Amino acid sequence: MKKRYQIEKQRAVQQFRRLAAQDDQAVQLVIPLKEVLDLIQRGLMNLALKTFTQVAEEVMDYEVTALVGPKNQADSQRGKVRWGSERGYCVVGGQKIPLERPRVRDIRKKEVPLGSYELLQRASLMEESVWQKMMHGLTTRRYSQVIEELEQAYGIKKSTISEHFIEASRQRLDRLLARPLAEYALCALLIDGTPFGDQQLITALGITVHGQKLVLGLRQGATENATVVKQLLADLQERGVDFEVPRLYILDGGKALFAGIRHAAGKAAVVQRCQVHKIRNVIGHLPEEHHGHVRQKLHCAYAMHEYADARRGLDLLHRELMDLNPSAARSLEEGMEETLAVHRLRVAPMLRPSLASTNLIESAFSVVETVCRNVKRWQGGDQYLRWVGSGLLYAESRWNRVHGYREIALLVKELELAILKGVPLRHATVA
Repeated sequence: MKKRYQIEKQRAVQQFRRLAAQDDQAVQLVIPLKEVLDLIQRGLMNLALKTFTQVAEEVMDYEVTALVGPKNQADSQRGKVRWGSERGYCVVGGQKIPLERPRVRDIRKKEVPLGSYELLQRASLMEESVWQKMMHGLTTRRYSQVIEELEQAYGIKKSTISEHFIEASRQRLDRLLARPLAEYALCALLIDGTPFGDQQLITALGITVHGQKLVLGLRQGATENATVVKQLLADLQERGVDFEVPRLYILDGGKALFAGIRHAAGKAAVVQRCQVHKIRNVIGHLPEEHHGHVRQKLHCAYAMHEYADARRGLDLLHRELMDLNPSAARSLEEGMEETLAVHRLRVAPMLRPSLASTNLIESAFSVVETVCRNVKRWQGGDQYLRWVGSGLLYAESRWNRVHGYREIALLVKELELAILKGVPLRHATVA
């Protein structure tokens, strides 16, 4: 709940915006040429700072005049008066810059907030700058050394920057977890977990019918268990995801993920087991001398365009592995049908690589790891969620549409036909 002074400041901002929209008065500056040359010699940033602070002071004086009236003109009807000035600050390039701000009080001698000043010194400007720079790898320890370009800058030390990042990342996490999802037509969902310390962060990523990749939500748990997955899916449902719509679910084969999908989507789900994980699991049972040719045969089978050809290739390899290593053969056999869901759905060749594995979400996790590499000590609270959420949103801002997105319409039709024919949601276990 906002406090009263916060509400008053917000009203002052809105009032100033209305005032500025109604008046086309220009802001004029006069800077002596000699002073301009001196500032240029000291650096263009100093000239920009001088210009910005003068503009800020002119704008604040304009608002004060609109509230109180012209100086040195008596007015018995005025309800507000000038009350001197005090030191304040504005945010320039992620740095706090001091300036003199005028004060206004009403007839009860109560401080009247200035909307122009609130816009100039809103902490959100600082938080946005801090978040962007830290997503690009700048640490709180080095922030002041890298960013301090202005002689008068302050508020950029480690503790202050940390506070700004905490607030910025918490705001983004809240927006992510509350993002309405009913407006997105999702044709596929990827769900996977990534470990951070002793925590497991379960993340859901969606692909829309237009090929857009979207972070849907995340949940924190001690392990990748069915309870956490079900809670994540229940949250997505509350925010607008309709699990009765036929959809492709791309998983790495974990029991918990499968149980959660079966509970939420039931017969409307077609599961695609990650082919990359399957190849890795099968190879893991074999001695190194057999890795090369087995991996090649698996790749060739999954590269087949038709389902029958791909299944035939996997069956032949399965018989070969029964003589070579029965454990590897059982690993291949387990969940084999789910690894061929994209073949059964006749997904177009350009689109198939994006939907045949969990590489899309693994790629997002690699960005998260890069963003979080500077965290030296993980603490309690929402730190895991804030950092992982920030990393996921940063990754999302850099995503393009999936390759072959023009073929998604055909996938949607095939999904509807598959559900009508009663394609079973097969049991999946970890191989």
